[in-house]
Amino acid sequence: MASLEDIGVSAFINILSAFAFLLAFALLRLQPINDRVYFPKWYINGGRSSPSPRRSANFVSKFVNLNFKTYLTFLNWMPQAVKMSEAEIINHAGLDSAVFLRIYILGLKVFVPMTVVALLILIPVNVSSGTLFFLRKDLVVSDIDKLSISNVRPKSIRFFVHIALEYLFTIWTCYMLYKEYDYVGKMRLRFLASQRRRVEQFTVVVRNVPHVPGHSLSDTVDHFFQTNHPDHYLSHQAVYNANKFAKLVRKRDRLQNWLDYHQLKFDRHPEKRLTIKQGFMGFWGERVDAIEYYKQQIKAFDKRMTLERQKIIKDSKSILPVAFVSFNSRWGASVCAQTQQSKNPTLWLTNWAPEPRDVYWRNLAIPFVSLSIRKLLISLSVFTLVFFYLIPIAFVQSLANLEGLERVAPFLRPVIELKFIKSFLQGFLPGLALKIFLYILPTVLMIMSKIEGHIALSTLERRAAAKYYYFMLVNVFLGSIVTGTAFQQLDAFLHQPPTQIPRNIGISIPMKATFFITYIMVDGWAGVAGEILRLKPLFIFHLKNMFLVKTERDRERAMNPGSVDFPETLPSLQLYFLLGIVYAVVTPILLPFILVFFALAYLVYRHQIINVYNQQYESAAAFWPHVHSRIIASLLISQVLLLGLLSTKKAANSTPLLVILPVLTLSFHKYCKNRFEPAFRKYPLEEAMAKDLLERTTEPDLNLKAYLADAYLHPIFQSFEVEEELVEVRVDKHESHIGSPSRTEPSSPSPPHYIYQTTLPPHYNNNQTSPPGYFYPPSSPPHYVYHYQVEA
Repeated sequence: MASLEDIGVSAFINILSAFAFLLAFALLRLQPINDRVYFPKWYINGGRSSPSPRRSANFVSKFVNLNFKTYLTFLNWMPQAVKMSEAEIINHAGLDSAVFLRIYILGLKVFVPMTVVALLILIPVNVSSGTLFFLRKDLVVSDIDKLSISNVRPKSIRFFVHIALEYLFTIWTCYMLYKEYDYVGKMRLRFLASQRRRVEQFTVVVRNVPHVPGHSLSDTVDHFFQTNHPDHYLSHQAVYNANKFAKLVRKRDRLQNWLDYHQLKFDRHPEKRLTIKQGFMGFWGERVDAIEYYKQQIKAFDKRMTLERQKIIKDSKSILPVAFVSFNSRWGASVCAQTQQSKNPTLWLTNWAPEPRDVYWRNLAIPFVSLSIRKLLISLSVFTLVFFYLIPIAFVQSLANLEGLERVAPFLRPVIELKFIKSFLQGFLPGLALKIFLYILPTVLMIMSKIEGHIALSTLERRAAAKYYYFMLVNVFLGSIVTGTAFQQLDAFLHQPPTQIPRNIGISIPMKATFFITYIMVDGWAGVAGEILRLKPLFIFHLKNMFLVKTERDRERAMNPGSVDFPETLPSLQLYFLLGIVYAVVTPILLPFILVFFALAYLVYRHQIINVYNQQYESAAAFWPHVHSRIIASLLISQVLLLGLLSTKKAANSTPLLVILPVLTLSFHKYCKNRFEPAFRKYPLEEAMAKDLLERTTEPDLNLKAYLADAYLHPIFQSFEVEEELVEVRVDKHESHIGSPSRTEPSSPSPPHYIYQTTLPPHYNNNQTSPPGYFYPPSSPPHYVYHYQVEA
């Protein structure tokens, strides 16, 4: 069991690490050579550009900041991070980013008053009891445990104080949750109402389209929607199974990277002839000119991809029973997306289409029948993974409870008893080991979510976040308590009668606060400070800059701004809420460590959102109901846990007062769910009609058909022939069914061909991330059109 000295060692190591990370960042961000690593968001938005070289400037100043006065203000990034208002953050980074930051604000609003009250009231109540002094021979205890509820004598009247504060903390948390849910819901509605025209407002994704013998899928979709939505149906776009084609694209990209690499080396040293062996991985075979070899390989790949593309287009089996259906009004799209289309509820399944950047095209090829099977298999896999991870969790807990391990394995005592080693093992290593075990988990869970078959990146991230939360709840929280108790109190369990085991568990659960304190310092202090340093992107950028970058566009591609990692960050945040709410009454000394995390993380992530992160998509805060529900779950867990603790303390008179609290909490959650959640799940018809009427008044000549024509163009139609980094433009929109091939008969005797025209939607511009299937030239007219010709 970690003592105050061990916690002090851990605090010293983590505070020193966090300070070192923040100091290194403050210095590295001032260097011109690192500008694209620490301010990529401004380069993407056009608010920052590479400084033009000056003839009189010192060559060194292009890489190192020689203005020593700026080093005196190296901490200016902190006030600058809080300078931008919330409205400006929404315009700058989107609503998702602004609402994500509000979770940290909510944490501070909830825990600051709770910390003050708990420290002033609960700690004196707990310390003055002194029960653990009489139990030292039976149980492994530390000085920190004397500050917890474990130190209160059984049947004590002091438990009424804990129950009263549990009610107070629950009421305060629910009040703040209600206000925040209401505020975020209004933010979402204002954001949707203020948005400019977007293609997803008019588009619905239709899955499980039935096969009608003798009719193509496009004819079936056209007939169904012209019959059932005659006044609002506009057009549709078919979806192709192009996963094999996508693999070819990735292989071609790798070949292009190797060609760029060798071309760059040749440009730097033209006197040297670059060669490569043609055999496997370049280890054997005939030696040939590297540049010519990769050019020939790319040329052959282009032919292969053209044949594969023709095969996909001609083969009717490649067309999936999925389509993006567009309507001439938001009202028509809302009605279709939110109603049942067929008597058979498994056919013609409609939902709002994700925005083009948010579509995960690979999963559109999954047959509808297999989705249920996939979800079942993934659920079983997640269940297995959760319990498999209990093994390393138990090992971590053995490090955190060395005294209990010594009693079972006394031969380890000479090593463990060394003072510094003991403090390091108990105060720092357990949290670090758990952090390492959890490092690869988000990637594994994201792969599982992709296998489930979700078609939007935002949905994938929310599903991965849900899995990660359940994992954190079972393994990091409950698993740490159970396995830690087993190791820590093993000797007491073996030498005492079975009737005493419930008492020992009830006492030892709050003792796990020491482990969670070390975890908070490693993950929430040093880990968050390491986030702002961006060591991995910094290393990769300079590596690419040394070997691959030769033009300004190459340098832009070398930037990796990343985005808020919702699958990992949201569950971690919810774990901190869980720890704070559970231990507020049980072991309140943990709360100050929670507060430091929320304050530091708010500052760091605010800076990253303003200067670094570039979100892939915008879900308009669709994740907020999940955040609310899991904080409610934390309240319920804390109430049940306190109820169990009091039952072991023989507090029969006070325990019944807690029974009603979970009922009241669930009633509050149900009210919030009915009151606020519809705004996150549905689009009001009243709002849709109002926007449609306004648009018809202000833009009576708007051609929606041309605007929506190619918004959801499948990536198989993207161009590969990009010359001089500029795409040639031409358009001929004469097709009656936009998005489907039109057969034209040429006047010459040449064979017939199919023409596909694709146009970038006007609402996308160079400051936004390219939607799937589009290339963005760095400087071109505001309207880009791609022209494809596929031989029949």
